[in-house]
Amino acid sequence: MSLVKEFREFAMRGNVIDLAVGVIIGAAFGKIVSSFVGDIVMPPLGVLVGGVNFSDLAVTLQAAAGDKPAVMLAYGKFIQTIFDFVIIAFAVMMGVKAINSLKRPEPAAAPAEPVAPAPSAEQALLAEIRDLLKQQST
Repeated sequence: MSLVKEFREFAMRGNVIDLAVGVIIGAAFGKIVSSFVGDIVMPPLGVLVGGVNFSDLAVTLQAAAGDKPAVMLAYGKFIQTIFDFVIIAFAVMMGVKAINSLKRPEPAAAPAEPVAPAPSAEQALLAEIRDLLKQQST
């Protein structure tokens, strides 16, 4: 099988196409969530904690010198990214939960009581003899 034909078969599988669509939708969803967090969630949160703009929170590790820019530890952007992650993780969890609820429930099997195996022919004959002996002795 030629390499081109093998690649075409691989690329045209349903799972690969589904994965590609998922990645594209996920990237767009990530941008929406980033905008939601940065533009809608963080400003009111900043006001609640005293007018702090989270994207500006940073620690200067090394001041700017000449042409070299300052080296900053931008922990505010990190906090914003954590909010992004939490919102995306929650949305994915809710999506999986919704998909799982759409699945048809499998019929519940009735709880099986342990069934004793049927006695063998020898055991049945011995039980019959025992019962007959009990009847004779009474």
